[in-house]
Amino acid sequence: MAMKIKSVSKYILLIVLLTTLFAGCHSPKTEKISFEHLPSQPRNSEHDTATFAAGCFWCIEAQFKELKGVEQVLSGFSGGHVKDPTYTQVSLGGTGHAEVIQVVYNPRMVSYDQLLQGFFLAHDPTQLNRQGNDVGEQYRSAIFVHNKIQLDKVRYYIRKMTDEKLYDKPIVTQVEPFKVFYKAEDYHQNYYANNPDEAYCQYVIKPKLEKFKHIFSTNLKHMP
Repeated sequence: MAMKIKSVSKYILLIVLLTTLFAGCHSPKTEKISFEHLPSQPRNSEHDTATFAAGCFWCIEAQFKELKGVEQVLSGFSGGHVKDPTYTQVSLGGTGHAEVIQVVYNPRMVSYDQLLQGFFLAHDPTQLNRQGNDVGEQYRSAIFVHNKIQLDKVRYYIRKMTDEKLYDKPIVTQVEPFKVFYKAEDYHQNYYANNPDEAYCQYVIKPKLEKFKHIFSTNLKHMP
């Protein structure tokens, strides 16, 4: 992973940065994508939803399921133009969809800021249309914002990390308004827990999960 964050101390620095208050941030003057119709804030104060694309959804599903306050994580697809896509269609490309996780969480137990910490630490946001050996637009880095509060936070943190030059390469994470989530087939749900001995789980997901759990050791459902 070609980026400056190569040690626990650097990860801690990023966590500190991501928890900085974002008061006073301003939106860019120009937009390629319209966020005009986003609601100003979450519709439900007891439960909120976040949608992230960070490579293979098997990996980030396993990671986010560990966080305290996260009530549900579903693997699926967002950001494309084909209705009700199958995994095969998305994998072949051309649908425009990204593999995503849909996270339902209790904002009184875990904040959107903390979920963003998890997102940026769970993958390399400088890799364009890939994560490691998983290549294609379906593996792109993207955040699908559900309201303007989420939008402001995402813009602020990306700009702050860029200004601080925390990565050797530009952050390529796409920011888009959330439109629709299509749940992936049942065998994709809770994939790591159901298939822990498979090679991909052992050699790709498990190392990422262990690093994630180490960094967020005080925010896990089951303390180590």
